[in-house]
Amino acid sequence: MPQIDKERVVGLLNSILEQELAGVVRYTHYSFLVFGFGRIPIVSWLRSQADESLLHAQEAGEMVTLLGSHPSLRIGPLLESHEHDIGAILRESLAAEGEALKLYRQLLDVVDGKSVTLEEYARKMIYAEEVHAGEVDKMLRKPGDIDAFAEEEIA
Repeated sequence: MPQIDKERVVGLLNSILEQELAGVVRYTHYSFLVFGFGRIPIVSWLRSQADESLLHAQEAGEMVTLLGSHPSLRIGPLLESHEHDIGAILRESLAAEGEALKLYRQLLDVVDGKSVTLEEYARKMIYAEEVHAGEVDKMLRKPGDIDAFAEEEIA
């Protein structure tokens, strides 16, 4: 079996770690900014997304140390439009999830055929991110709309 490019793989895993830690901060921040009748279930959903991002960050960090390297202490970009309606929050979320998905797909490309452990990890995370993006896409649709909100294909 061919060897992985350890430096590149660790770099991608650290980028994933940083992106997921940014998700923890972003989703927690969003949860503070929800007002109105739907506040309680939306805040609950946003905080569960923060918890999931933390779990994803922990998994990425564990993969870095599995490879004998040092996990990053940085946090990815924290971009905010300063628009706080639910639609804007969900659109920002969808864009950020798309960035994470790109990183997981890059990781899969780099480890494909070289490490079953890293392949399975990348595939599992791609699946989770695609499902999550699909849910956010559904939340952005108007009631009765069947067409996907996102202009780009999720899968």
